[in-house]
Amino acid sequence: MKMKKVLSFLLAGTIAISLAACGSAGSGSSTAETSTADSSTADTSTADTSDKTTEAVAGKSDAATKLVIWTQAKDLETFANKYVESHPDVQIQTVVIEPANYVTKVQTALNAGQTTPDIIVGEPQMLSTFYDADYFEDLDQAPYNAQQYDGQVVDYVWKAGQSSDGHQKAISYQITPAGIYYRRDIAQKVLGTDDPDQVGQYFKDYNTVLSTAQKMKDAGYRIFASDGEMSYFAGDSAWVKDNKLVVDQARKDYMDLCISLYQKDLTAYANQWSTPWYQAMSGPIPILSADVQNGTDSAVNVWADASTFSAATANNATTEVFAYGLPSWGVLTLRDNVGATSGKWGVCSGPSSGFGGGTFIGISKLSKQKEAAWDFLKFCTLNEDTANWWIKESQGDTVSLKSVLDQHKDDTNDVYGGEKLYAFWLAQAEKIDYSKVTPYDTEIGQAWSDAIAAIKTGQSTKEEAVSNFYDVVQSTYPELTIDKG
Repeated sequence: MKMKKVLSFLLAGTIAISLAACGSAGSGSSTAETSTADSSTADTSTADTSDKTTEAVAGKSDAATKLVIWTQAKDLETFANKYVESHPDVQIQTVVIEPANYVTKVQTALNAGQTTPDIIVGEPQMLSTFYDADYFEDLDQAPYNAQQYDGQVVDYVWKAGQSSDGHQKAISYQITPAGIYYRRDIAQKVLGTDDPDQVGQYFKDYNTVLSTAQKMKDAGYRIFASDGEMSYFAGDSAWVKDNKLVVDQARKDYMDLCISLYQKDLTAYANQWSTPWYQAMSGPIPILSADVQNGTDSAVNVWADASTFSAATANNATTEVFAYGLPSWGVLTLRDNVGATSGKWGVCSGPSSGFGGGTFIGISKLSKQKEAAWDFLKFCTLNEDTANWWIKESQGDTVSLKSVLDQHKDDTNDVYGGEKLYAFWLAQAEKIDYSKVTPYDTEIGQAWSDAIAAIKTGQSTKEEAVSNFYDVVQSTYPELTIDKG
């Protein structure tokens, strides 16, 4: 999903499970630690869950075939407009549903036997729910025969579109691997290099990230705007293996990193997606307090408009932020907010492989227009001409077709110092092991996030919080074997 088109929803915290942080107090969780991570920094206390459904129609009113799409963002409206240019016999109604309400609406409609929508979408954290409910058409069967396209789409995306029994149910037109976006000028001053490979060494593991954070603070900077920037790199292992809970050392190291970033004042305490978080992309921002971030100090409202926020923090000391941790769609987020720092950014690898978000398109099993729906699905996800058009139309979204990524491997991006980003993102995506995704990840990730939040804010000791984490997981999944040692 292209971030700039759903930002208003994110600011309300409505899809918290796909945006993660180091155990923020108002937390969501991940679908997989190769995906997103532990909790949202969005201010869920002011979340607006009202119905903001919008509809758009592409094509002629007298078209012979009419398709209905239910989605969460407007990307598919754009695809629909493009599709009907070459398919005048098709009309497409695209219904964009508030993310907070999307899953419930799909469940209500399909459980009631509705034959529309014809096409439904899902982000990774909701796909297993849809697969288990048997909402998607099996694309391996005739006339679709989707497996003939195996190998054309980036591997982790192809596998994410499969149910637990290995049947293809959905395909995405984009990849969303995570990377570290960093200021090249700050890197040169503090680290002595702005080369992505060399800067990546300063983010190679959680302990090194902590050392880099201290180095940045000593030089008068902050490594991150928020303490949630490592969320997409929260671990590279499955939470559950052979029916047993797994809490490996990497997860413990990640917990320690989150706690240290917060307690040692190593960030600017600017909640993700808030006004100062965006402002830090273009230059200095006020250094806030932990109390502002966790909401116990209401003197500064980080969700206020920019002028109100600036007035409230006029007397604060300022700093500049070195880096952000975001998936590939962060290219678009920064592009629209970097201002005078355009050209001074780079992107490098993080401490583990991660990804966040992505729109997966499938056909409703109840649709009466499956042939037309399949043609549209292929147009969006498996057509080289479409993928090349989408790169230009979206101004930089990273498509999932390997052949098109290869065609653009030498494309440079001026915002990022001429870096070849399509080649970089493909390399990051190829490191993702989707077999580490499990159906347990959302709830367990939530519980781990809550433990981190309790420790870093002093609500619990580490021993108490971890013990409570085990208790929560055991009560949620009594079938799992849990070794508290």
